[in-house]
Amino acid sequence: MGHWMALGMLVMPRLLLAQEDAASPDGRYTLPEQGDVVGQVQTVEATQEDTLIDIGLDHGIGYNAMRAANPDTRVWLPGEGTDVVLPTRYILPPGPREGIVVNLAELRLYYYPSVGHGEPPRVETYPIGIGRLDWQTPLGTTTVTHKLENPAWYPPQSIIKEKAEMGETLPSVVPPGPDNPLGEHAMLLGIPGYLIHGTNRPQGVGMRVSHGCIRMLPGDIEDLIYRVPKGTQVRLINEPVKIGWSPAGVLEVQSYPIPETSPEELATRVEKTFASVTQVANERGVLVDYARLQSLIVNADGIPHPVTLTVAPFEVPYHFYDQVALDPTLLSQLDASPMQLQKD
Repeated sequence: MGHWMALGMLVMPRLLLAQEDAASPDGRYTLPEQGDVVGQVQTVEATQEDTLIDIGLDHGIGYNAMRAANPDTRVWLPGEGTDVVLPTRYILPPGPREGIVVNLAELRLYYYPSVGHGEPPRVETYPIGIGRLDWQTPLGTTTVTHKLENPAWYPPQSIIKEKAEMGETLPSVVPPGPDNPLGEHAMLLGIPGYLIHGTNRPQGVGMRVSHGCIRMLPGDIEDLIYRVPKGTQVRLINEPVKIGWSPAGVLEVQSYPIPETSPEELATRVEKTFASVTQVANERGVLVDYARLQSLIVNADGIPHPVTLTVAPFEVPYHFYDQVALDPTLLSQLDASPMQLQKD
């Protein structure tokens, strides 16, 4: 919920909320010693009463991510015994692994908590809701400036006007309670008018539905707010395609669907991704399966997939470049070939 005013300063931490369960819940991982990937894709069996939304939120996955991973599954009635994919494997966002990182394209928040001496570094990841296309969440680097408990919401004139055009009347202030869209907890950001907050409509987490702020599930924000110090850095990025190495040294790509993408925008994303993946592959001398990579971008499912060829597709004699006019993409891949070219 963007452009806010709120009351109710958080006065003291709840120490019990800062304690982690003995068993790691979904979304909390030890950072790998090598590579950029955490977690594993899971499959669960739906019961008669389950909805796809409920299954996802029970495992820390938002609506859009569940739809992308299960495109052929009915949302409101998957059906008893239906296998449902949980996309709980993540390539970590690019950049420093510290503070909070929000990837808007992914609709997820990553938190890298400080750890004690001798403890392994960790990451926690949570589903979020973000701004609609006409109320986009801003990008940039900021900090957590204040933390609020039971905030009141003072809707700005822009939202009051929007609601009036829809035949709804908003009061000048919405007090804490079940009708407050900020939920029971909020973290104020250094970008004026924006916060990370809870919600009174948890089904909207994992969608682009807010007026620009970042929504979290009530239990997630309640747990997080008491452990995130004031001054924590928050990076707001928009990376629809993430690239990383698995702990086993396999190059993987994780792609997310972007709404209202024109053919020209999609072609540009494919071209940029080809260039980025080629550069990363060349650093380790591996070949990329470009047909698979293009399919992952066009048919994004939000799940990491390997994109490397296991073997070189053909032998390359030294005079090959003199005999064939190569496409630039293929040429760059030949430079990455692990084979040593032999002269006649």
